[in-house]
Amino acid sequence: MQKPLADLLRPEKLEDMVGQSHLLSKDSAFRKVIDSGHISNMIFYGPPGTGKTTMANIIAKKANKSLYKLNGTTAGTDDIKKVIGEINSLFSTNGILLYLDEIQYLNKKQQQSLLEFVENGDITLIASTTENPYFYIYPALLSRCTVFEFKSITVDEVEKGLSRGVKSLGLTIEKEALELLALSSNGDMRKALNNLEFLSNSLTKSKKITKKMVDSLIDKAHIAYDRSEDKHFDNLSALMKSLRGSDPDAALFYLAKMLEAGDLIAACRRLLCSASEDVGMAYPNIIPIVKSCVDSALQLGMPEARLPLANAAILIATAPKSNSACLAIDAAINAVHQGKGINVPRSLQNTHYDGEDAKVKGQNYKYPHNYSHHWVKQQYLPDDIKDAKFYNFQDNKYEQALKEYWDKVKK
Repeated sequence: MQKPLADLLRPEKLEDMVGQSHLLSKDSAFRKVIDSGHISNMIFYGPPGTGKTTMANIIAKKANKSLYKLNGTTAGTDDIKKVIGEINSLFSTNGILLYLDEIQYLNKKQQQSLLEFVENGDITLIASTTENPYFYIYPALLSRCTVFEFKSITVDEVEKGLSRGVKSLGLTIEKEALELLALSSNGDMRKALNNLEFLSNSLTKSKKITKKMVDSLIDKAHIAYDRSEDKHFDNLSALMKSLRGSDPDAALFYLAKMLEAGDLIAACRRLLCSASEDVGMAYPNIIPIVKSCVDSALQLGMPEARLPLANAAILIATAPKSNSACLAIDAAINAVHQGKGINVPRSLQNTHYDGEDAKVKGQNYKYPHNYSHHWVKQQYLPDDIKDAKFYNFQDNKYEQALKEYWDKVKK
């Protein structure tokens, strides 16, 4: 059976890898550790086709360790025990490097079985995942590893990889065709090479790949959106600004571009952010509503996900707007950065007993629920910023109603 082109062209040296310049630059700590051969436990986190498996293979060779590979989608407890059983065998005198792909699919017990051997150094673990490791990996195992993020490969880097593939296949390719193939990969080198191989297999007499051939293969939505370059961020920005600017038609258009390009996660994040940042206290109930729409979309997947997200976009765009919460928290953070408010007022401290050596007796905290309207005047902010004002009511129906109520109570 012939190997896929992506496997045939898999780099064997760090210098031949495309992308991940933030990890592979000569001055990076990651590169220096790899070059030293003293490999520690690592988790590679990022989208598919960005070089996680290739990196693990190269590292194993540099470290001169026996390499074992398991995939979380198919590996069971017996497979893990088999690797553990190789410890101190003749085949692993320099130690074992276990590359565990898609680790998020292993259950808690399976991940726990590795803990002892990872901690004492019998096994050096390199795990990869396309999901956020802080959500999907057992915390005790995660704490023994360093997480490195793999980013989508830029269009220029994908073009370099494709050029190598074209050369290895003995083909030629039009410049426009090369650019389109790179753009359509969405930063996935494996996908780009698979598309190239498909086109190569479709050739009969000619040995040249043309733009027309690429046009017939790729999804135009990916080209218009271009996740790996500036247009990706332009569309994110346009969606946010259209929601903030109360234009439901523009918001739906940019949402549609993102969904057609397969960028469901980014669309969900922007909608959640806008609900809190741009609507906020003008209609605070919108926050759980949008969250419910996002949850539904993630459970449904495309194409049905477009329905709850469209509802969320229209609701945000047509809702009253207030950025009072955003301004307030940013002002509070700025005060923290300035080193203010270090000492919490005595009445608010977590003090239930005063020792014999305490100079000031009694906490003197006033319990608001014991007073009319469940409010009593007392100092909450530290002494040096006791008069600071971070939140200001804005001119919308909800916040003005709150202001009227508290003005009445506090006066």
